[in-house]
Amino acid sequence: MVGKARIARNGLTAGTLGAVVVGLWFLLFDTVRGRPFETPALLAAVFLHGASGADVPPITWSLVLQYSVLHFVAFMLFGVAAAALIVAAEREAGLVGALVIFVAGFESFFIALVMFHGPALLAAISWWSILAGNLLASGAMLAYFFFPHRALGRSLLGPWTAIAREGVIGGLIGSATVAVWFIVYDTFMGRPFYTPALLGATMLRGLHDPGTVHISAMVVLGYTVLHCTAFIAFGVLAAVLLAMSERDPMVLLGVFVLFTCFEVFFFSVAMLIDEALVGALGWWTIFVGNILATTTMLAYFLARHRGLHGRLIERWAAHD
Repeated sequence: MVGKARIARNGLTAGTLGAVVVGLWFLLFDTVRGRPFETPALLAAVFLHGASGADVPPITWSLVLQYSVLHFVAFMLFGVAAAALIVAAEREAGLVGALVIFVAGFESFFIALVMFHGPALLAAISWWSILAGNLLASGAMLAYFFFPHRALGRSLLGPWTAIAREGVIGGLIGSATVAVWFIVYDTFMGRPFYTPALLGATMLRGLHDPGTVHISAMVVLGYTVLHCTAFIAFGVLAAVLLAMSERDPMVLLGVFVLFTCFEVFFFSVAMLIDEALVGALGWWTIFVGNILATTTMLAYFLARHRGLHGRLIERWAAHD
C-alpha cells in the first residue's frame, strides 16, 4: 500500500512538473509570436469543441482554462504510468526497454494527434514546437524520476551519462561563442541584439522583410532557447562520435565531417527560410560565428580526448 502511494505521489509530482514545463514553453513560444495563450486556446477549441478551419474561435480565458485542466490530467496519468514502470524496472531490468518505448510513444502521440486534426492546428502550431515542448517535459520528468532512483539511471544510461554531459557542455560552449560574437558585432554596428531579434522574428513569427524587424526581449529570448537547444543537440552528437572514436580512431574523421556539415547547415537553413535574411546579416558574419564556435567546441572536445589524434595517425599508418 505504501509502495502504491509512493508511486502515485511521485507520478503526480512528475506529471505536474512536465505539464508546467510544456505550459511555460508554449507561453514563451506564443508570446514571442505576439499571440499569448493562443496554443492552449486553439487546442481546447479543436479537441474539446470540434472547431476547424475558419470556425476556430478567438482566444478566451475559458478555453485556456479548459485545455489546462485536460493538459495537467493527461500529464499526471502519464507520470503515474511512468513511475510504475520505473519501480518495476528496478526489479526487472528487461522492463527498461518498455520504459523507453513508453516515453518515445508519448513523444510521438501528441504530434500525430495534431497532424490528424489538420490545418486548423498546423497553421498555428508547428510540429517542431510540439516536439521541443515534449522533449523538455520528458527531460524534466526523467530527471525527477532518476534522482531518487540513481542506480536505475546508471544501469540505463551507464557511460552515456558522461557522454551526454560532455556533449551538453560542448554545445553550450559553442552557443555561447556564437552569441558573444554577434553581441560584439551588433553592438559595434550600433544595433545591439539585432541578429537574434532578426533570426527569432524570421523563424518564430515568419518575418520576411528584415527592415521591419523590431528588437524585443521576448523575441531575443525565444531565439536564444532555439539556439542553445540546437547547439546542445549537435554537441551531444559530436560527443557520441568521439566516444566511438576511442574504440576506433578512424571514426574521428566522421567528427570532422560532422563539423564541416555544421558549417554548411546554418547557411542552408537561412537561405531556405529567406535569402534576404542572409543579405541582412551578411554571409561573412555567419561564417565567422560558426568558425569561432567550431574552434572552441573542437578545442574543448579534443582536450578531453588527448592522444586521439595520435592514435588516428597510427591507425592510418597501419592500414597503409
